[in-house]
Amino acid sequence: MTLKLNIKDKFNKELPADPILENSRRQVSEACFSFVTPKIPSNPSLIHVSPEMLNNLGLTKEDSETKDFLNLVTGAEIFPNTKPYAMCYAGHQFGNWAGQLGDGRAINLAEIEHKNKHWALQLKGAGETPYSRSADGLAVLRSSIREYLCSEAMFHLGVPTTRALSLSLSGDQVLRDVMYNGNPDYEKGAIVARVSPSFLRFGSYQIFPSRGDVDTLKTLVDFTINTHYSHLGKPSKAVYIAFMKEVAKRSLDMVIHWQRVGFVHGVMNTDNMSILGLTIDYGPYGWLEGYDHGWTPNTTDNTHKRYSYGSQMQITHWNLFQLANAIYPLVEDAEPFETILNDFPKEAETAYRDMMRSKLGLKVEIESDGELIEELEKVLHASETDMTIFFRNLANLKTSEYQEWWSIISNAFYKPNEINGDIKDSWKHWFSNYGKRLAKEQSTDQERKLEMNSINPKYVLRNYMAQLAIDDADKGDYKLIEEFFNLLKKPYDEQPTSEKWFAKRPEWARNKVGCSMLSCSS
Repeated sequence: MTLKLNIKDKFNKELPADPILENSRRQVSEACFSFVTPKIPSNPSLIHVSPEMLNNLGLTKEDSETKDFLNLVTGAEIFPNTKPYAMCYAGHQFGNWAGQLGDGRAINLAEIEHKNKHWALQLKGAGETPYSRSADGLAVLRSSIREYLCSEAMFHLGVPTTRALSLSLSGDQVLRDVMYNGNPDYEKGAIVARVSPSFLRFGSYQIFPSRGDVDTLKTLVDFTINTHYSHLGKPSKAVYIAFMKEVAKRSLDMVIHWQRVGFVHGVMNTDNMSILGLTIDYGPYGWLEGYDHGWTPNTTDNTHKRYSYGSQMQITHWNLFQLANAIYPLVEDAEPFETILNDFPKEAETAYRDMMRSKLGLKVEIESDGELIEELEKVLHASETDMTIFFRNLANLKTSEYQEWWSIISNAFYKPNEINGDIKDSWKHWFSNYGKRLAKEQSTDQERKLEMNSINPKYVLRNYMAQLAIDDADKGDYKLIEEFFNLLKKPYDEQPTSEKWFAKRPEWARNKVGCSMLSCSS
């Protein structure tokens, strides 16, 4: 290969490997990964590349136009002196212990250093691994587009996330049952090259104590601290506690950002929780259209709504309990873990209130703000109200003209004719309180608007937008992918020529598969 990459592999050189080299489904013990070779695609082609991620890896636009680059990001050729692998981990899925899971659809190619930053390069959809169980290890175009666009969009929203380098077609057909209803069909196979400082997740640590393997657990935790949390000091019992505390804080920060922009992950299993507090594994995610704490995009979760928008912080807390249980054998003292976990709900409550205060343009802290926020959430739930449009337009309100609220936010309502009677009275009451509250701020209306517009995005990757891009891409038209990729680079800017994407979900998308209903199928 003519590509020049500064390969600095650590994970597959410093951690214990699965000694079995054949690619057979099996339980893997006392190992953090298994060596595996990607499946060679039949006719790969590149759909899109992120210029920013190219630069982050030390590559150029010219590099991305070469055959070597295409071969690298589709698994057609292994980069010299690298040994691809799939990671071994376990996890709780929908609250139930699932045992060994692992990278069933992801293959790590190499680790790259550039400008003092360390990146792991991974292919999603490049073939089966020992952890694929009964699956084929492949991915389809629709889910690959969703991951590619969303991971980059989330970064520009300021949300901690894994990144994406490229989106490619494999040239192969992949059989999938989209809604798990017994109607499988062939779809275009695709591969996303995704990038992160690490793809370690909570389940990476859970698997070892579940098997009584404390030695490998210690090896992995020490590696994680030395590689990603070295500022905490040399691994010791005190540092293990500090590590747990920082993971809790990063996880809290991540979910607060989700709540801020109206993102719902959809599958917050412990194997989908990054040890670095990054959004990872974009499956059946969604963006709130109507403001609804009980909404989940995942049809598998429709009954219990375990991973709904409003439950994400509680689930993070539950997942942190599982991580603490996994690390406990290294400390053998429950009290410091209990302190971290017991403090979490209060810290989450404070962080959420501060986040909502910032969305409302409130900089002065007043104790009654909690009541103002609760009252707002109740009235937002009273009639279907678009979250993104409501908060973005709220910045246009002038402190002295809060009685003009209807003209400011009316286009956020999906059914404006419902805003009458008690609902309208509730809105009037809230805006009266909000107007009085704004009068206690020091900022001018213009200063507040600028602040709010830097926190409340104008553009997010609504599910219907992603589906439009998917429908076009199925026909070989990738213009919308490019349009959305560039639009979502500046989600807080007005972008007047893209105003049509600052709009409520169209009615045709209300119950359409891919727009309101998604599954874990990919």
